[in-house]
Amino acid sequence: MTEPPATGEPPADHLEIGRIGRAHGVRGESNVHFTSEIAERRAPGAEYFVSVGGRGRVLVVESCRPHGDHHLVRFAGVDDRTAAEALVNATLWAPPLPSEDDTLWVHQLVGSRVVGVDGGEWGRCISVILNPAHDILELASGVLVPVTFVVSCADGVTLIDPPEGLDLRDGAGDDASDDRGAAPGRDSAR
Repeated sequence: MTEPPATGEPPADHLEIGRIGRAHGVRGESNVHFTSEIAERRAPGAEYFVSVGGRGRVLVVESCRPHGDHHLVRFAGVDDRTAAEALVNATLWAPPLPSEDDTLWVHQLVGSRVVGVDGGEWGRCISVILNPAHDILELASGVLVPVTFVVSCADGVTLIDPPEGLDLRDGAGDDASDDRGAAPGRDSAR
């Protein structure tokens, strides 16, 4: 990625992996809040696309060290506070990293067609919701599918295997006679 695109837009295949915060000190370091936990993204030599003032630019990491809930990063060619201040609020973009295992990546899940192992269409994944127990796929229909049901995700199709009886695609449970919202042991009529 050494050549930035002619426009200020990141390449279509790039993922947002962080944001540059305020300058730190007088030698060009920047506070960076990474959205990626992958160590390769912070290693010296890592390259990012940024848009500054409507122009695309490639930044290369010279050094990176943890600092509280973020990292202090020095980029090649950013040698003083003034240069670091020019990068404040810039979004860092990078191409996806290759995966050698069956890891699920958010960028692969979002936008994919979700299909049951029985071949039934569930809809399109519009987001992945972070949850302490496990992440949850949010479908365009509003249906939520725990990521633990995902069997595979390839070529824009996410295959799921939900337990029998958990199919909410046809509005199961939307019946007007259900007791959603009622306290346990109480009548739902007010």
